[in-house]
Amino acid sequence: MLWILVITLAYFCFALASLGDRIILSGPSQPHSYTFFVGILSAAVILLIPFVGISVPQGILWLWIILAALFNILGIYTMFSALNVFDVSKIIPTIGALQPIFVVIFSFLILGEDAMESRQIFAFIILLLGSVLISIEKNYRVTRRSLKLSFFAALFFSLEMIFAKIVYLDLAFSDGFIWMKIFGLVFVMSFLFNKTFRRDIFKVDQKLDKKNSIIFFLGQGFGGLANILQGWAISLVPLAYLGIMNAMKGLQYVFLFIFVLIISASFPKLLNEKTSKTIIIQRIIAIILIVIGLLVLFL
Repeated sequence: MLWILVITLAYFCFALASLGDRIILSGPSQPHSYTFFVGILSAAVILLIPFVGISVPQGILWLWIILAALFNILGIYTMFSALNVFDVSKIIPTIGALQPIFVVIFSFLILGEDAMESRQIFAFIILLLGSVLISIEKNYRVTRRSLKLSFFAALFFSLEMIFAKIVYLDLAFSDGFIWMKIFGLVFVMSFLFNKTFRRDIFKVDQKLDKKNSIIFFLGQGFGGLANILQGWAISLVPLAYLGIMNAMKGLQYVFLFIFVLIISASFPKLLNEKTSKTIIIQRIIAIILIVIGLLVLFL
């Protein structure tokens, strides 16, 4: 199954992008500027048009493309809005727990996909447990507001995935992906019409020196590559495995955990990570669950 390799590579690249963020970013996020620049950088795939070409969608496909792009931007903005108020340890595990569930529900309601087989359900639950366990940080506690923001972020990301899958059922991957990023660019450019948004977007961050700038752009490069690979995986995955693919997100945290351990051992001053025995045991249990889930699913 090619989609397994592609989504694994996507999560590997997402982990590298997340590692870059951990090295250089601190303090609250700025949802307006972060969403704007993510949208701008994602739209860089437009530069590929002269090399890969692009076809023009027909009829209702335009609606699905616009909805996929809109929910992507809404998901990013809602997630960064949550991270602006709450610690990442409260937001990311909750989104990671809710999103696969939403994907399975919407696959049934919107795509008309039949219920999963018992083996798929078991693998889905094990993968979901492993993904949540490996992403939970110390002192994890959900509040009503953090749950609300996480709920909507997961909802928007899930709808993006569903509508993107509908697009890929009728369009080649490169065509669908580029059109969705074009409309994503249109949505974030509308931020410039708001005075407050515009001020936040063009506020210069003096913390990015030459070294950190290199790390930042490398991280964004890996993030862009991860988005392309994830989109390709969505176009390849059978409908019955769409929720399971989302539940495999724990692989990203497996890779990140390994990267953090290596860097913390080699360059202890680069990352301010305090890894206790309890956290290591928790991560190892989560990795075992993820491996079991993959074995149940594919062997």
